[in-house]
Amino acid sequence: MSVNDLFKQELKVVNLGLKSFYSDLRTQGVTTVHVNWKPKAGGKKNMLNLLNKLNKIK
Repeated sequence: MSVNDLFKQELKVVNLGLKSFYSDLRTQGVTTVHVNWKPKAGGKKNMLNLLNKLNKIK
């Protein structure tokens, strides 16, 4: 399939994270699935390092 063929197909989106993106796409009639995803430890590197250390103790 060529890149140009992709633009001839119906848009289908998997949205990760911000639900407002999902809502906006749905409002426009785009087939969309929302996944409620957040980075581990809120994306804070120091907290992620601590969680990794705790996992190694197991």
